[in-house]
Amino acid sequence: MRRLVVSLATLSLVVAGCGADTATSSDPIRVGQIVSLTGNYSPLGSENKKSVELAVEKVNRDGGVLGGRRLEVVVKDDRSQPDQSVLAFNDLRGDDVAAVIGSPFSNSALATIPSVDRAKIPYLSLTPADEQVKPPHPYVFVVPALASLYAERILQYFKATGVSTVAVAHDTRSSYAVAGYAGMKDKAAKYGVKIAADEEFQTDATEFGAVLGHVRSSGAQAFVVWATGAPAVALTKQYATAGVDIPLVLTGAQASKLFLDPVGAAAEGVTVASSIGVVGPDLPAGEQKDAITELTTSFEKKYGYPPPQFAQDGYSAVKLLVAAIEKARSADPAKIRDALEGLSLVTPNGEYAYSKDNHAGLGPEFISIDTVTQGAFKPTEWAGEQLAELGS
Repeated sequence: MRRLVVSLATLSLVVAGCGADTATSSDPIRVGQIVSLTGNYSPLGSENKKSVELAVEKVNRDGGVLGGRRLEVVVKDDRSQPDQSVLAFNDLRGDDVAAVIGSPFSNSALATIPSVDRAKIPYLSLTPADEQVKPPHPYVFVVPALASLYAERILQYFKATGVSTVAVAHDTRSSYAVAGYAGMKDKAAKYGVKIAADEEFQTDATEFGAVLGHVRSSGAQAFVVWATGAPAVALTKQYATAGVDIPLVLTGAQASKLFLDPVGAAAEGVTVASSIGVVGPDLPAGEQKDAITELTTSFEKKYGYPPPQFAQDGYSAVKLLVAAIEKARSADPAKIRDALEGLSLVTPNGEYAYSKDNHAGLGPEFISIDTVTQGAFKPTEWAGEQLAELGS
């Protein structure tokens, strides 16, 4: 009788364990998203959210992950404020998420990283500030091309087109802008470029007359601006009427209708660096173009306009996370992290190759240098030649 009781007890534990496994395998995998839905960065955050939703809808429609588990996104608004991003992350940690897709605001992401380090939850950042991964943090992976890579790609373009003297202005309060400016200053000599004027402004700036005056008298052959949000719009409009007869060069933060619409006709002819996803229709046929078309088709069908830079980032983040979960064969955060660190994947943003020492994943070849032409981003002749190699 005693043996029978022990055997029945053991059987009960086994059955209970099997039931738990069955329940776990059918439960959704919860993923957090910290996004700027209010405040200065809400235009960026709204596009992140739209594309993450589209990517998750496709994953679930196609059967989910790990043999049928659905993805469920828990969204938190950081209100475009770093302290709110930290609070949002801590809330998500309590929601038992497998990973977090992070804020598009660089200052928010940087404020949150210490919490990520302690919690040991994979954090896929949607902002390109270099400080996030230099040096690498074990659980932090950046999705957009780094600001320093944008700087390098612009410098490559200058060298190829004979531009040797430039003026640069940057927002001193934006970690993204500071990183991009630092990257340009650090690598300019390598590409034979001299910085003739070095201007600063802040995120709340609305008047750029003095900056443009200094640029006009600097002898520069091009003017590069590192900014996000409203300052870039105001500066571009003022530039169009200031009589500064050199190309204005902007970065990925302006690769969006969120920039084009408010600037209007003043954007015509402006040079803008962007993710290759922004100029997907101009890429040669192949796996890379197919990855971009997957996003573009669904985004345009639902929202009626091409996906901007920030949508490329959100969609790519979900693709990377799903690939890591499948590779790990687990929703365990530590296993997902390990899978991300050795992951190679083609996404709308380009082909990632994360490694132990590289948590950025992309190279400068996945950045296009475009010209605003009739209200759309079109690759420059140089960029077209570079992008053609992606299909070879």
